[in-house]
Amino acid sequence: MSGGSYFLTVFSIMLQVFSLSIGIYYLIIGLIGFLPMRDRNKQIKNEIHKFALIISAHNEEAVIANMVNSLRQLDYPSDAYDIFVIADNCTDNTAAAAREAGAQVCVRDVPSLRGKGHALEWMFEKLYQMDKQYDYISVFDADNLVDKNYLRAMNERANQGFKVIQGFLDSKNPYDSWITAAYSFCFWSINRIFQLSRYKAGLCCELSGTGFVIAVEVLKKLGWGATCLTEDMEFTMKLALNDEKVAFAYDAKVYDEKPLTLRQSWRQRVRWMQGHCDVASRYFFKLIKKGVRERKLSCVDCAVYLVQPIRIIATGIITFFAYAQTFHPDGDLGFVQIAYLFNNSPVWTAIWNIIVVIQFCYTPFVIWYERREFRPKMIFYYFTYIIYNFTWIPIAIQGMLGKNKTEWSHTKHTRTITMEELAENMKLNRLS
Repeated sequence: MSGGSYFLTVFSIMLQVFSLSIGIYYLIIGLIGFLPMRDRNKQIKNEIHKFALIISAHNEEAVIANMVNSLRQLDYPSDAYDIFVIADNCTDNTAAAAREAGAQVCVRDVPSLRGKGHALEWMFEKLYQMDKQYDYISVFDADNLVDKNYLRAMNERANQGFKVIQGFLDSKNPYDSWITAAYSFCFWSINRIFQLSRYKAGLCCELSGTGFVIAVEVLKKLGWGATCLTEDMEFTMKLALNDEKVAFAYDAKVYDEKPLTLRQSWRQRVRWMQGHCDVASRYFFKLIKKGVRERKLSCVDCAVYLVQPIRIIATGIITFFAYAQTFHPDGDLGFVQIAYLFNNSPVWTAIWNIIVVIQFCYTPFVIWYERREFRPKMIFYYFTYIIYNFTWIPIAIQGMLGKNKTEWSHTKHTRTITMEELAENMKLNRLS
């Protein structure tokens, strides 16, 4: 075996062990989300907390009114929450539309500091100075719609003593296109096997950009400071380093608009990956150090999540060489697939085959379990979902190469659906 071939053999095994190890870890943690486990967190007080609901909006006149109206219909005492819209560097009629819908509007005109993270930091400082004070702040995007039970579910978690809580993210346009379906499949899976499983396991859940609440006392103590392209991820890591866990409220549902086209999706996900790699470069080793020294699995778990872009790229490399070797004239580039190492062992071969079957069936099962609906179109969309997942490979590479870029890009939202229309669509989906 030549030196180059030997290097590729060792490299291929290392990549596969790395990728497979993280995959098995995620599988084990994810299975906890299906356990019929009662909520271990007991109610420690019985209060109606006061919430400031903040919507960050940049040129969102098409959707802002429907979002504000959904918040005004919350099943929660009307004197215990207020709705604020940040009209952030807007050049359209977002502010007027928000006021007409019944929100308090704060106009921000700071072109040099664009992006949601900067807008939130600006708004938090304003809230601290107001005569009326709040216990919690909840953050949303302008394209969202919010279930009427949202604040009651969040208040329940607050009464259990949690200071930071992420709600359930759903899709308001799951079947508009194959791209929206892919996003929806992804988020439905994340709610069950990532967020709920970590909450049940006592780990730190992840903030997801919208539909979350933070105790004002925590914000004042730690400061926001999350102004990168993925401010939610940055603040999650900051919380983990300061021994604050993000809880999950399954019944606090927020419906988000998903991009319609691959081009829109690509831009958005590149921005996510740039921010992800930026946060990973600044927080990974801090989290590992704290997790190992203080035996805090939450910190280690957050650190594992931060290496996801590397795992995606590793999977791409593995896939490329596997196919390249298959079609190579000699059939041997030195790339060794782990599965072949077990050919002479019936036990390990059986275990490997079980892993392959689980990987193939796991996601469809999770999607069905979460939605309890079946539409023939979902079969087609599942195969396009596989294509969508492969697009993460070049996106991860692009994001890693551009991790130092901080230019914020706006995703245009146009799906002007109301909460009533959404409820009717969901009912029809389950009947079809």
